[in-house]
Amino acid sequence: MPLYISTRFLLLGLFVATPLSSAVIGTSKPAESISTGRIAALPKKDRAVWLAYLERSQKQMQLDRATIAAERTAGAPESAMPKEGFSARTMPLNRDAAWYGTGEARHVADVIVSFQTPAGGWSKNLDMSGAPRARGQSYATDNLSKHPGTDDFDRPRDPHWNYVGTLDNDATNTELHFLALVSGATPGDAGEPYRASFLRGIRYLLAAQFPNGGWPQVWPLEGGYHDAITFNDNAVTESAETLTAVAEGAGNYSFVPTVLRLNAKMAADHALDCILAAQVMVKGKRTVWAQQHDALTLAPVAARNYEPAALSSGESADLLVYLMQLSHPSPAVIAAINAGVAWLNTTAIRGQEWVGGRGTSGGRHLEAKAGAGPIWARYYSISTGLPVFGDRDKTIHDDVNDLSLERRNGYAWYSAGPQEALDAYAAWSNSHVGSETH
Repeated sequence: MPLYISTRFLLLGLFVATPLSSAVIGTSKPAESISTGRIAALPKKDRAVWLAYLERSQKQMQLDRATIAAERTAGAPESAMPKEGFSARTMPLNRDAAWYGTGEARHVADVIVSFQTPAGGWSKNLDMSGAPRARGQSYATDNLSKHPGTDDFDRPRDPHWNYVGTLDNDATNTELHFLALVSGATPGDAGEPYRASFLRGIRYLLAAQFPNGGWPQVWPLEGGYHDAITFNDNAVTESAETLTAVAEGAGNYSFVPTVLRLNAKMAADHALDCILAAQVMVKGKRTVWAQQHDALTLAPVAARNYEPAALSSGESADLLVYLMQLSHPSPAVIAAINAGVAWLNTTAIRGQEWVGGRGTSGGRHLEAKAGAGPIWARYYSISTGLPVFGDRDKTIHDDVNDLSLERRNGYAWYSAGPQEALDAYAAWSNSHVGSETH
């Protein structure tokens, strides 16, 4: 019989052969939208810039919706939803340079241009190898939750307008890099539509960036957790990397005007400020980051019902890798890296593996195995530092075995992914011996 270990005791190294008691330790609360009321509660010096940001978002939403409405005929049936697919697979960024000048690549680029929203971004889960967007067709495919409910944090205000312009699932940044590659392989007038679309996309990133340097998951703002600073899917760091490539202006990005390059540089620097400011302090000590942070307060917030406001190992590891790739890191960056790596070392789980799955007896679970690991839980309590787990009913648990079978099997509650950050740190630290550590 496999040994099921209560995750509350893993970090303490107390393994017992009998089941331990566990509990519902909390309930997730929905993340708050950015609103005029919440902005009014900010310090006076911060209100004007946030009000201007919110107004810009609202006006852009109106323009986006009016544009597609003007394409449609009143009373006529709407066009079929676009074909859904894993976007990144249809926009490969790792082919040899010659491929981006082929008809196949240019077809994908044409489809990308056709699905660009009036704001300049893209939705997610679009099959860019298919047909171009038809007049009046939605900019987005069906991104509605497959587990709908009246109390679902992921339920949109308008089911017909959802993720219209997003950084989720690598959207928008992937399109921008693909367009740059095709543009580089398509000189002259033939490449102008791709360059024009790219520049609109960069202006989208600049317009969507929060006054504090972060990015929401969806812009124009959609409300709820979509309005939060989103480290999930590397939304912030991918956007900063795109803008850094633009600022440097090398290779396929050399066509970008000087003024836009300067704006991109400032935006990427501002994103770094946000990352450093959002690192969670616990009892005066730096730890890591959450999946999402409230845009106005920087406090960790919940995302979907089963994604609690907690420290997130995966997103934090990705942020640390990003910070370690920066040239000439400041003392603040070095301190953030050292603290984050120390946290990963402290929370690593050894001697256990995450096994099982759909159709197996008992579903996914931790199982003792000598020499296994390290692995990390997806989420850790901010107050205790121990793993926590969320379910669709918003309950938060201290033991993964207490989750509904659907959620236990359907989510990556444990992963070895953060090891990448520790491996990178082993090399990075050799160049930063004696640097600031707190």
